[in-house]
Order: sequence, then structure tokens, then C-alpha cells
Amino acid sequence: MGSKQPVWIQRLWTWAVRCKLQRTLDRTYRTISSASVDRLWQTVVDLADVSWHPLLTSTNAPYGLRPKPGLMYRAFTRWLPIPINVFVERVRPRELLSIRLFPIPGLEERVTYRIKSTVWGTQISYSVALRGWLSPLAWSLLRPYAARVASALARAAEQTTTPLSGNQRSNFQAW
Repeated sequence: MGSKQPVWIQRLWTWAVRCKLQRTLDRTYRTISSASVDRLWQTVVDLADVSWHPLLTSTNAPYGLRPKPGLMYRAFTRWLPIPINVFVERVRPRELLSIRLFPIPGLEERVTYRIKSTVWGTQISYSVALRGWLSPLAWSLLRPYAARVASALARAAEQTTTPLSGNQRSNFQAW
């Protein structure tokens, strides 16, 4: 008679089968902001300043660089100081930014930011799609942070300084 497999091997096998069946995990988060579409777009496309992002601390993108399809740069997470390769896929100004992140072999993340003006304010949509055999494990770690990205973006855009109002002076002088 053959011996029965230990429980941990059975659980590992079940997890591996589930990973193979669920190769892509998708989720979309939405929020409404009082900031304008332009202000939100400026916050999203400022690749050098990701201080508002709950998962990222910094990037190697120079100040002022704007995303264009095909652009590659690196980002650093709050958890580990390892660089993550970031590839810009699609850009529709003031509307959509789609990027792919390659944190480790066996995991690929596609992130899409959509900004749309509505009657109630500006809608921010943050979509995350994880692919690869490590996606279930990564999703269990990322889920609480991913749920906060859209609202963190809204807060950051709302807290930035507003354009010059009538009582403030600019450095521009008319002759």
C-alpha cells in the first residue's frame, strides 16, 4: 500500500493548480474627485513624483519627463528596495495612461489610469491586472494597497497648489 502525501504537499499542489487556472487577476477601483481633469492628469503623468502612491516611493525618471508609448524607466517600492521595470504602453492625454510593470520573473502587472469628467466631479478609474504564476500570491499582498491608489491620487491632486488667483502676483509683467 502506498503512503498518503503530507498535507503541505497537497496544499502546494492545490495552490499550483489554482494559479494555473487563474493566470490573470483583474480589479478596477473608482473614485470621484473635486480636482479638475487637468490637475489630475498632471499628477498622474509626473513620473518623478510618486509620493502620493501607496505602493511606490520613487522612480529614476527625470523631473519633467512625460510618459510616451515605449518609454521605460524604473520605480522603487515601499517594501523592498529592488527596482521594478516600468513600460509605458498607451497614452491618451487627459484621458488614459496604461503601463506595465515587471517586478520579478513570473509576475507582470498592467495598470491603467482613466480620468473622465462627470456631472459629480472628475472620475478616476484605477485598473490592475496581474498575470503570471505568482499573481495569486502577489495579489494577496497588493490588494489592500491597490484599493487606496485612486483615492490617494484624488487627495494629491486636490491638495496641490491652485493656479494664481487675482490677488496673487506672477513673475510675468506686461509691457
